Amino acid sequence: MTLDQTMAALKALGDEKMRAMNVKHGAGKNQFGVKLGDLRALAKKIKTDVALARQLWATGNLDARFLATLVTKPESLTADELDRMVRSVDYGHLAEWVNNYVVKLHPQKEELHVKWMADRHPGAARSGWTLTAERVAKNPKGLDLVALLDRIEREMKDAPELARWTMNACLATIGIHHPAHRKRAVAIGEKLGVYRDYPTSKGCTSPFAPIWIAEMVKRQG
Repeated sequence: MTLDQTMAALKALGDEKMRAMNVKHGAGKNQFGVKLGDLRALAKKIKTDVALARQLWATGNLDARFLATLVTKPESLTADELDRMVRSVDYGHLAEWVNNYVVKLHPQKEELHVKWMADRHPGAARSGWTLTAERVAKNPKGLDLVALLDRIEREMKDAPELARWTMNACLATIGIHHPAHRKRAVAIGEKLGVYRDYPTSKGCTSPFAPIWIAEMVKRQG
């Protein structure tokens, strides 16, 4: 599919309620409001198309950018391209897709991880904390968990929302996977109160770290 054909397909799939929901959660108005299931179906039809993915991202359209994360090849992006990509995201749900479908699969993610963890840019910081949480859960060797908890306690409450979300996820991940640090992780969550009153749908787990940790630990047992 060409860029014009793809954009026309996205426009045809637009949904007013989805647009309104995206805006409510912080997205801009450059979007059609395509439902995520429809985006995945369109991506399945397109398959992998790196050139198209770059064109879609360059439009700045939210739906086009969601789609781009599904049809690109992470290894086709240079480290500089990926760095620019994460810095151009200002909507949390899109940042989640970029991190899960592109950043986590990029061959230079560890090099970028170090850079992003020292960066104050909200998009870069979000990717850095996402990768940190992944390592905390899967490969903590070499991580200073005490220092991470110190930093979270010091910085999370006043961090930009884009970064705060994944800092909180890292806090919860430490508490869930590392019993020796669980008590402190819960105490930090209680002290800062981040997402204490976050609206949570029935059947879903609250992002408030003490509740999140307790629920996941209970499931482990």
